[in-house]
Amino acid sequence: MTKTPLTILLAAPRGFCAGVDRAIQIVEVALERFGPPVYVRHEIVHNRFVVQSLEAKGAVFVDELTEVPDGAPVIFSAHGVPKSVPAAAERRGLFYLDATCPLVSKVHREAERHFNEGRQIVLIGHAGHPEVIGTMGQLPEGAVVLVETVADVATVQVADPDNLAYATQTTLSVDETAGIVAALQARFPAIAGPKKEDICYATTNRQQAVKAIAPKVEALLVLGAPNSSNSKRLVEVAKTHGCTRAQLVQRATDIDWAALEGVGTLGITAGASAPEVLVEEVIAAARARFDVTVEELRTAFEDITFKLPKALLDGEAPLRAKEEA
Repeated sequence: MTKTPLTILLAAPRGFCAGVDRAIQIVEVALERFGPPVYVRHEIVHNRFVVQSLEAKGAVFVDELTEVPDGAPVIFSAHGVPKSVPAAAERRGLFYLDATCPLVSKVHREAERHFNEGRQIVLIGHAGHPEVIGTMGQLPEGAVVLVETVADVATVQVADPDNLAYATQTTLSVDETAGIVAALQARFPAIAGPKKEDICYATTNRQQAVKAIAPKVEALLVLGAPNSSNSKRLVEVAKTHGCTRAQLVQRATDIDWAALEGVGTLGITAGASAPEVLVEEVIAAARARFDVTVEELRTAFEDITFKLPKALLDGEAPLRAKEEA
């Protein structure tokens, strides 16, 4: 039986960013060095495939530090944590490693700088997202107020309109955030901004790649988790730049192939926490059904890497590991 032709247009860059790659490496190196189990507070990154792969190697994912036994090593996720979390770990004498993405840590330090200079911080982000919780948790209650939309800017209450600064979650829509910033600057002309944009290079690059392929494809699949902010933004960007048939899928088994009947050109990308193996899995599933031609459209090259924590490379092993040695 002759297969229907299908051109797959791959967006590039796609998939893992430097912060995600570093966070996963921290867990893997900790497992090698200390032996399992190594505990991880919250998902190390928002991807179920990654989490299950690390669980198979001996990582144990928990919601709170109270679930971590005394003497066990614990790792904080790439999204960052409030200051209260490492403080609690120190009170218990836990050996901990912070896998917070350095670009998220930059936002934390920026917020602290503005606070120390007497400014209240307006944070642009999504309520309840771990990164937002972590950033707001760097400062005393009330020091940071959250806005999610342009409409929120009109009603946000601040202590002093002349002493404000804004910061943003690193995984937002570039275009949508620009509109919120413009609204903040219109209402609060004296508001200070970051020295360098907070939305990270990987989020920006992946959105630019989707903007480039969206007008060229009839449907687009974004590989990513439903709780992944940057992945959900890629779907939104595709829909507003020429591809209304864009959808988020976690892996090939989630795809409704019947719904793609008649599609001649299919776009594929992956959020910053989705591994390339999931893209390859989708391509293999497509080849089983179609006569596939794969093309790639690249809009940027990435060569950024982040060092592993010094505490992991040179620090003492946790008490448990020393006792078992």
